[in-house]
Amino acid sequence: MTDLQLAAAEVFLTGAICAVLVVDACLSDARRGITFRLAMLALVGTAICAAYYTPATTVTAFSGSFVLDPASATIKVFTCLIVALVFIYSRDYLLRAGLFKGEFFILSLFGLLGIMVMLSAGSLLTLYLGLELLALSQYALVAFDRDSPVAAESAMKYFVLGAIASGTLLYGISIIYGVTGSVQFAEIGSYFAQPGRVSVFSLVGLAFIVVGIAFKFGAVPFHTWLPDVYQGATTPVTLYIGSAPKIAAFALAWRVLSEGLIDLHDSWQGMLVVLSVLSLGIGNVVAIAQSNIKRMLAYSTISHVGFIFMGFIAGTEDGLRAAMFYTLTYTLMSAAAFGMVVLLSRKGFEADNIADFKGLNARSPWFAFVMLMVMFSMAGVPPFIGFYAKLVVLGSVLDAGLLWLALVGLVLAVVGAFYYLRIVWFMYFVEPTDNSPLEASTDLRVVVSANGLGLLALGLFPGALLDLCARLIA
Repeated sequence: MTDLQLAAAEVFLTGAICAVLVVDACLSDARRGITFRLAMLALVGTAICAAYYTPATTVTAFSGSFVLDPASATIKVFTCLIVALVFIYSRDYLLRAGLFKGEFFILSLFGLLGIMVMLSAGSLLTLYLGLELLALSQYALVAFDRDSPVAAESAMKYFVLGAIASGTLLYGISIIYGVTGSVQFAEIGSYFAQPGRVSVFSLVGLAFIVVGIAFKFGAVPFHTWLPDVYQGATTPVTLYIGSAPKIAAFALAWRVLSEGLIDLHDSWQGMLVVLSVLSLGIGNVVAIAQSNIKRMLAYSTISHVGFIFMGFIAGTEDGLRAAMFYTLTYTLMSAAAFGMVVLLSRKGFEADNIADFKGLNARSPWFAFVMLMVMFSMAGVPPFIGFYAKLVVLGSVLDAGLLWLALVGLVLAVVGAFYYLRIVWFMYFVEPTDNSPLEASTDLRVVVSANGLGLLALGLFPGALLDLCARLIA
């Protein structure tokens, strides 16, 4: 296959974004649904291209700057699915709020393009370009509601802190380039594979890169932007930021740590251990004190990042598979959780407080059950998929001889179950304070229900997804 064929998904998506941008500029607000349909078609076409041009083995293009393998191609298809869920969940909300504009879909597609570039990055510069494409799209999305001063403040905080983190990452990249003489992961890996090549300068560069990765994940102590952004942005934007970009953060750690700098594992393992323990502890404990469900889910995200890091800490193929499995399942859980927030919202009412879920079982027994499945999965209660995600990650660190870290993760997972079960308590054992009927459309109800049931189905039959991750990382 030619270089352009290997990058067919990215080329198609770029052309589709340009087409959507031009068409949207010619549409009136009343015909904005065309933009939505074109954006969905762009996702379908991108997923087809990614699936069709999936190689049997790892291949490179553009002088080694672009890498395509079964893992990256499959995750691209999965990411298109997640963004499609975001669009379907967001449509009703945006219409009610008067925010049904092409900018939301176009910026989200640009962010998807950045994620795909990161997944296929063969060099540090390609990875950085994809990261910045995603980040710039997210900054604009957070400030998408121009009439909201809270959203503008959150976007400014995110932009300033994000710029510092990007500069930190770029500085680390420049040091690694200065030490190794290359930005390509294959050549960097070959350099450090030779004995005696680890120096003080390489460790300093590694430290800066780990800081950049930690910020993009939202790991403690580089997490301060995340709760403010989750709460300040409109719910559809929070839904987007809380799901698809987590795959980008995984791609960042995967390409840099598990490929380019795997021979420095003993050096970055300790850094990730500290980040993992702090994220698990602070994320789970602070989430208990939250009354806003978006902030609660933000601290929940921080705690889940601690589990994802555990997979990388193991430094083995099994650990990387566990991290991939956890990331994919978490994005599905996060999409379902924010989808329920969107479903309960209505014109003039934002269901972003935990108290808004009081008595949901009396108002809608089915969707109370869907939310129960989502919360149980996030808490790691069997037989939901979240249980197996935690199980495989903890198993990977046990295999690496880190019994104490597995115990810390287990204890803090039990602590974290409290705030998930609190929402279940409100839904089933507290009288409703609002008896208004749900205003969600049929397609939103169907997709949210399917998302919730999917968490149960994957939990009952986890072997398919586990086997897929095992085949992709081999």
